[in-house]
Amino acid sequence: MNILKVEKKTLLLVAGLIWGFAGFRVFTLGVGDIKTNDGNLILSALFSAIIFYLFFKFIFSKMFEKHTKRIINSNLKKHCIFSFFDVKSYIIMGFMIFFGITIRNLEIVNPIYLGSFYMGLGFALFIAGVLFLISFIKFEKTKAKYSL
Repeated sequence: MNILKVEKKTLLLVAGLIWGFAGFRVFTLGVGDIKTNDGNLILSALFSAIIFYLFFKFIFSKMFEKHTKRIINSNLKKHCIFSFFDVKSYIIMGFMIFFGITIRNLEIVNPIYLGSFYMGLGFALFIAGVLFLISFIKFEKTKAKYSL
C-alpha cells in the first residue's frame, strides 16, 4: 500500500502534528483538573514547570533526537506513515497511556496533583512536537545536523 508511505520530511511533519496534538490534549486535561477542583494555578504551574523540565530534558528531547536521527539516516526513500516511532517507543507509549488512564480512573491521586503533572508532561510533549515541526520546516538543516 503506497498510500501509507511518505518521505522522510513528511514523516517529521506527521510526528510533529501527532506529538503536538497529544501534548496539547494532556496539557488541557491537566488544566481542567486544576480548574474543576479549585486548585492554586500558581503552585500548579510551578510544580508543572519542574515536571516539564524533567520530562523534556531527560525523555522527550532525547526521543526527538533518537527518532530524528533514525528517520534521517534510514536507507528507505519512503516510510510507513506510522514509523516516526520504533516498536519500543510504541510499547512505552502504550504503557504510559494505560497507566495514565488507570491512575485517573482509580482516583488514587488527588486530581490537583495529577492535573499539575499532566500540565508539565503535556507541555513537554507539545514542545517535542514543535521540534519535529521545526525539523520539517528546516529539513535541509535537519539532514545536515543528523546525518551520520
